[in-house]
Amino acid sequence: MPSSVLDMTQSTSQTTNDVSADDNSSSDVAGSPAAQSSTSGEHDRDAAFASRLERARRLVKDNQLEGLVFDSGVELEYFIGTPLFSHERLTALVITQDRAVLVAPAVERGEIEDSYVPRSEVTVDYWVDGQDPHDLVINVLTSSNPKNGEGEAPSGTVGVGSTMTADHLLPLQDRGYRWILAGPVLRELLMRKDAYEIEQLTAAGQAIDRVHAAVPGLLRDGRTERDVARDIEKLILKEHQAVDFIIVGSGPNGANPHHEYSDRIISAGDVVVVDIGGTLNGYHSDCTRTYVVGEPTEKQQEIYDVLQQAQKEAVSAAKPGVSAAQIDAIARNVIAEAGYGDNFIHRTGHGIGLSTHEEPFIVTGNELILEPGMAFSVEPGIYLEGEWGARIEDILIITDDGATSVNNQTHDLVRTEK
Repeated sequence: MPSSVLDMTQSTSQTTNDVSADDNSSSDVAGSPAAQSSTSGEHDRDAAFASRLERARRLVKDNQLEGLVFDSGVELEYFIGTPLFSHERLTALVITQDRAVLVAPAVERGEIEDSYVPRSEVTVDYWVDGQDPHDLVINVLTSSNPKNGEGEAPSGTVGVGSTMTADHLLPLQDRGYRWILAGPVLRELLMRKDAYEIEQLTAAGQAIDRVHAAVPGLLRDGRTERDVARDIEKLILKEHQAVDFIIVGSGPNGANPHHEYSDRIISAGDVVVVDIGGTLNGYHSDCTRTYVVGEPTEKQQEIYDVLQQAQKEAVSAAKPGVSAAQIDAIARNVIAEAGYGDNFIHRTGHGIGLSTHEEPFIVTGNELILEPGMAFSVEPGIYLEGEWGARIEDILIITDDGATSVNNQTHDLVRTEK
């Protein structure tokens, strides 16, 4: 699915009155019941973030690293609870065996002081224009591991985040150390969601379910995909703080898994794929359901029943000890045995959390063993090029003895009024 934010700037026809939201519905989202409920759960956010830093310090020690450095993206957000970004001014979190320091430009002080950072165990080292922040990063690393002689370039290995750009990484490399990607080191930590993350993913899943519950009232003969997408945008913003993506694929457009929406007019008899997601407290929702305007043909229902069975069997098989590839194979085999194997053209699923797409990937060849806390989609699809397509998607979280779905809307092919 596309990860770009919805572009609603093009002209469209008048939306219907089915959407109980006005054009300013996103202005008070932070105070909405959905936002409040997901931040007031029983799990202690402070304890969760303290545990993440402690585990990161342990990874530094166990992997014989001098430290970890993150300058933006979900890796940084995972440890400080707020999204910050480096542009020409470097912002970087440095984690060593004994400390966590955020090196940040002084112009960002207000934003940082209003964020979660002051409540965390992270200390902040502000720099002003004219100072070199790359030196400050190196100073944090060397002060924690002062094993080089005076005047010598520091040695050892440092893990760096996947989003650091060359304009910051190259100056750091020039100052010493061997720099490697931190992703492999952090892989298990990021894949296994803690209790706080599971709360957020569950709340996000429930929020997108409420949006899907309203979709049948939007799909009517004579409306365009863009009309429907505009209405869905308002509904997502009632339940989330941001829209991640919207797919409304009617008729032949539904056979393109990454179609977004167009000015195609929805007609009676169309099968419509609706794949939508938003961001709630930093965590993402992602859910697909398939609808039909009016009544399906016998063949449409027959093919959809195959898809529904494939998704059901894959979901039922998800538990600790099973590999990601096995889940993919279960869904794929059901579809192939019915004669539609060539029409299932993508992997069965992807991980989700602070990113819409992350590990674990539920795909052929991935022998990763599922463990409690892993969160991922199960979303097989069948696509008949030039005709129509269908997909069913739920987000699962692996438990100690199975898996639980954060999505609970019906998996049936939902009929809408013409």
